[in-house]
Amino acid sequence: MINSSVRTHHGCLGHRCFRLAGMLVLSVAASSMVPLATAADKKTLVIGMDIGDGRTYDPARQADLSPPLTLGAVYEQLVTLGADNLAEVRPMLADSWTFDPGRQVWTFKLKPGVKFWNGDTLTADDVKFSLDRLINVKDQPSADAANLQRVDVVDPQTVAIALKVSAPSNLVDLTGTVFSIYSRKMVEAQGGSSAPDAKDKDKATAWMNANSAGTGPYRMVSWERNAQVVLARNTNYHGGAVPFERVVIRHISDGAAQLLAVRRGDIDIAMNLNAEQLDSLAGNKDVTIQKTTSIDTMLMTMTNSATMNPALAKPQARRAVAAAIDYDGLIKGLVGGFSQRPPSFIPIGAGGVTEATAKQLGYKEDLPRARELLKEAGYPEGFGFELIYPNTPYFSTSFQLIAQKIQSDVARVGIRIDLKPMDTVNWRTQFNTAKAQAVLAFWTATAPNPYIWASASVQRLAKRMYWEPAAETAEVIEKARAEVDPQKAQAMYLQYQKTLIDQANYVMLLQPIYRVAVNKAVADVELTANIWKMDMKKIRPVK
Repeated sequence: MINSSVRTHHGCLGHRCFRLAGMLVLSVAASSMVPLATAADKKTLVIGMDIGDGRTYDPARQADLSPPLTLGAVYEQLVTLGADNLAEVRPMLADSWTFDPGRQVWTFKLKPGVKFWNGDTLTADDVKFSLDRLINVKDQPSADAANLQRVDVVDPQTVAIALKVSAPSNLVDLTGTVFSIYSRKMVEAQGGSSAPDAKDKDKATAWMNANSAGTGPYRMVSWERNAQVVLARNTNYHGGAVPFERVVIRHISDGAAQLLAVRRGDIDIAMNLNAEQLDSLAGNKDVTIQKTTSIDTMLMTMTNSATMNPALAKPQARRAVAAAIDYDGLIKGLVGGFSQRPPSFIPIGAGGVTEATAKQLGYKEDLPRARELLKEAGYPEGFGFELIYPNTPYFSTSFQLIAQKIQSDVARVGIRIDLKPMDTVNWRTQFNTAKAQAVLAFWTATAPNPYIWASASVQRLAKRMYWEPAAETAEVIEKARAEVDPQKAQAMYLQYQKTLIDQANYVMLLQPIYRVAVNKAVADVELTANIWKMDMKKIRPVK
């Protein structure tokens, strides 16, 4: 048996080797500014953020970037990760757990006395319902539960999760917000179903978009799209009363408006400031800047389809694009140097990827080599392609600026890019349905498990590129997931990434260093690289 002192080991995610904190990807839809709630009220925490990307707050269906901030405050999972050490799995709703490698079963003992916000007691039946519903509604997050064979109730305080494949990293997966536990009674009352036919029968999402059914420190009381999310204190929270009675996440798509609001104290935290706006706060006694490294990435994808683009169908042409980009200029000029750049799909800090690995293996600007590759591809004078992207912010820059920079860079060797900015909904539709020649995209994982990044890149994302990876590429990823020796696992992930680099369907552009502005009216803003971005229950007003 393996007890609850389990630590992840397929990457360098602990505080000893790489301290990761603070994660937020800010590529979301822009909209006009709405009236601001005041932060002067010590009973209300006000966060200014572009939340225009959010389509749902149902944990079993959510696949956007801003909703996990809310989900992390209103729901909890069986286990969690520390803000400053993503290598250590910690108890949350589970008090303890064991793993039987022979049966490939995790057994969790629930923390006694935990209640949902409505006062009902959490039981193993709620855990089973939540996980079965995640699997059976078959929305995008169900991919994260693909290794779950079944969930069994052992007794009211014990639940057993059987795996299809024994994987040391599977415990880490359970920390993601998609594995949130909610009240069976409340969700079923709104038409929710966890049955095998839940894909067609479940009707609870509309209610869950504006309400929560969890055990977290807050509960969701409303969501107005492109306006705000409102949370209220959970008076039955097992961790004790949180400092604020309410939290308002105010949709402010304009960074300048966020800057003004945080300076005036109209909001407590500004999430979407660009590099220039953040720099303007230097020396401001009323506002502090917190900066941390994310595990999120921006990348450009390029198709493998000769029908969509004959040139891009050739790997030499895709490599030529990669060799023509001024990566240093992009990072220094557009994000003020506040970014790293991973070599391939797995970010620095996971799967054994380090800054040294990135420098050794990652694409480099090399214009002579780009011209040679164009000749090898049969396009010595260059070629053209369309690039789609969301017309939204991204950390301290925007997709528009990144796209224009790449367009200018590759033009030096005769490659012509037709820029196609679009709203987030149309961009996502074209990207997800494989209708784009090339895409500027963001990527974040629900949990810091390298397998999540790797499997996505050769499965659902590969389909969007019309790329069919060799069987051995998928096999090495599966072997890495099951490998118990961290060094061997990291070597396998490295082998997989070399394949991706040679294939050149994915060009990694940024792994940003995230910076937020915090008004002096609040304290204990603890950011995290976990998908929920910050531990909202700890934030308190300064008296």
